[in-house]
Amino acid sequence: MALSKAAELHALLFAAGEPMTKKKLGSLLGVSEAEVSTLAADMAAKLHGSGVALIAAENELELRTAPEASDIVQKLREGELSKDLGKAGLEALAVVLYQDGATRSEIDWIRGVNSAQTVRSLMLRGLVERIEDPSDKRKFRYRATTDALAHLGVGKREDLPRFAELSKEAEHAVAAASAGDQSNA
Repeated sequence: MALSKAAELHALLFAAGEPMTKKKLGSLLGVSEAEVSTLAADMAAKLHGSGVALIAAENELELRTAPEASDIVQKLREGELSKDLGKAGLEALAVVLYQDGATRSEIDWIRGVNSAQTVRSLMLRGLVERIEDPSDKRKFRYRATTDALAHLGVGKREDLPRFAELSKEAEHAVAAASAGDQSNA
């Protein structure tokens, strides 16, 4: 059974876990940006009162929790913050640190799994911040904060264990990922 375009849009936004441009969504769905806007307006109306909201910026869309759910979401976040970082959090943080910033897709590629929740947890803890990618304004990079360095007990990235070796390996891994993306385009 094939999904409707509205259901496909919902699935894409849910899976992305971050803002997506209407242009990219239109390309993936095989529809115009105007149709993406129409589908988004319908989705926003259907989501009203569900605890989830569609955030529509000028050229981007993102699924988020509704403002009315802030109290219950705050309880969840407090629970998340009381837990240890865990292996996934440390892996993602290491990618960001040794790579001197990374996109979510780079983190995913190096770790071999979807890292959306892990990156979100690191952001909630204030260990990474999201910045605009200077090479492509439609993408975001994640950069380690000074709190991350303090959490790890180092004064600067270069003080991390095997920094020179591992940062080179991270650089090569990202280059390989980019080359793979280029050949698939």
